[in-house]
Amino acid sequence: MLQNKIQNGESGIALYGIVPPKKGTDAEKIREIAELQMQRLEGQKLDGLILYDIQDEKSRTSATRPFPFMETLDSYEYAHTHLKSLDIPKIIYRAVGKYSENELIQFMNHASQIGDLSVFVGASAQDQAVTMSIKQAYDLRRQNAPELLLGGVTIPERHTTKGDEHTRVFNKLNNGCSFFVSQGVYDVNASKNFLSDYYYSAKEQGINLAPIIFTLTPCGSIKTLDFMKWLGISIPRWLENELIHSEDILGKSVDISQQNYLELKEFADDKGIPIGFNIESVAVRKVEVEASIELLQKLSSNN
Repeated sequence: MLQNKIQNGESGIALYGIVPPKKGTDAEKIREIAELQMQRLEGQKLDGLILYDIQDEKSRTSATRPFPFMETLDSYEYAHTHLKSLDIPKIIYRAVGKYSENELIQFMNHASQIGDLSVFVGASAQDQAVTMSIKQAYDLRRQNAPELLLGGVTIPERHTTKGDEHTRVFNKLNNGCSFFVSQGVYDVNASKNFLSDYYYSAKEQGINLAPIIFTLTPCGSIKTLDFMKWLGISIPRWLENELIHSEDILGKSVDISQQNYLELKEFADDKGIPIGFNIESVAVRKVEVEASIELLQKLSSNN
């Protein structure tokens, strides 16, 4: 069970992340999308399914968004209306600044009753208008649904500039988080720097290490590459050149993602740091989604 693996601090947790269809999609089309998603994931070696809660991040950067923002169906409703027969634990993201207190409390109570997990996400920028802060959301969870197993977001690349990502993780642990899911990872050195400080600081303070789940994202085109960069995914210049000039950018990105995770796994295993992976596709093109399944299968065989 996913909850047991998290609470026991086990390595090798395997997750897959999806975005629900956009709002306004025809009901029959939603059913077709859900059926296809379930077919792709049926029989895969997965511990859980992440369902993202997309928010408009235009206030985070002045750069033009490569793909237009489209509001999606509610991730919790989609999971239990359309993916109900997919019998794996669901991790429901909640961009907490979009919800009222009553809405979030109702979600937490329902999710905890059926064994769902959740990841709370805060504002993407300081000036983003929100209904509540992530600290307020943590307080609501502690007061109303302490049994809900909660995860947090971590951004290893942020450690390169600020050097305090491990401290952010410890603060979230203190606020009830039991596991962490990273932003998409292409800069393996930034992730190793974060893991190193996470490990040695936890050892010094006597803190039990929570699992860190690294997100891996295949890239099938220059436009997808631009979108990943817009999202804030750090891609080293040499690696960007390798992708841009590759005859098969998608295959190259799958190979690089596999190599990056295996390098992180070797580094983490040596220190006993529990890590796992989350595979996603930021694009909806069939070829990129299928490449994400290919990456899932490759990593599952080495996990």
